[in-house]
Amino acid sequence: MRAVDAALQARLDGGATTLCRCWRIERRDGRAFGFTDHDAPLSFDGLTFEAASALDASAVERTGGLAPDNVTVAGALTSAAISAEEVAAGLFDGAAVTQWLVDWREPAVRHLTFRGRLAAIERGEAAFTAEVEGVSAPLDRPTGRAFLPECDAAFGDARCGIDAAAWTAEGVVASAEGARLVASGLEGFAAGWFARGRLAWLTGANAGLEAAVRADEGGGVLALWAPPVRPAVAGDAFAVTAGCDKRFETCRTRFGNTLNFRGFPHVPGDDWVAAWPREGEAHDGGSRYG
Repeated sequence: MRAVDAALQARLDGGATTLCRCWRIERRDGRAFGFTDHDAPLSFDGLTFEAASALDASAVERTGGLAPDNVTVAGALTSAAISAEEVAAGLFDGAAVTQWLVDWREPAVRHLTFRGRLAAIERGEAAFTAEVEGVSAPLDRPTGRAFLPECDAAFGDARCGIDAAAWTAEGVVASAEGARLVASGLEGFAAGWFARGRLAWLTGANAGLEAAVRADEGGGVLALWAPPVRPAVAGDAFAVTAGCDKRFETCRTRFGNTLNFRGFPHVPGDDWVAAWPREGEAHDGGSRYG
């Protein structure tokens, strides 16, 4: 059971409703935002908590032990504080969330009710919803590695060992329609070369943002997984990194990086586990891979 400040407990026992909720959202870049469901702004801890900010949150789903606490946050993308472009750009991904129960007559009388981080943000045309994970959520995630045929390293990281910059090319948008780009500067690459790669915008309205490449049709035609946060226009420059499908064959033939392959290409599959002896096959206990 959590201890509640005596002054706040007195407010709770008084019968009159003078309590509201306040949320502090701090992005990874250090920028902090304050919101409240009260009808007037409140200030404490050096931050103003905006009223009527189109932000709302469900009741905290609190559990015992180490099971994660959860809360759902919803907000309007028309709010001056949270823009659709910033949410789409991922600036709020993983943001720290703190929630208090506050006496709006005297904000110093408050109780911390929740800490967590924004996760699984879903964007609509006019609003967003986000699941907020409690501080114990990381304890609920699987740890360690799985024995899979595919590589589990990220392309270009220390475990992969590839210099991603050496596999990066620059292009310029000739035309764009939604998530499909036609660009110059990439004509010399085979179709599929940049599929599953990363695209970083160098100039234009999206400069500084990144996107994932879904498909490479060849001839400079790329399909992203989602349209750019801001519409791309002719002349926008970008850098795009070759894609990796995590297969051993690709690691060997395209990148020559066999020694750093972090998968298990010869791990038996379900068909091997369910196999049985057949007439005419060798049954000498030798390797099935020859």
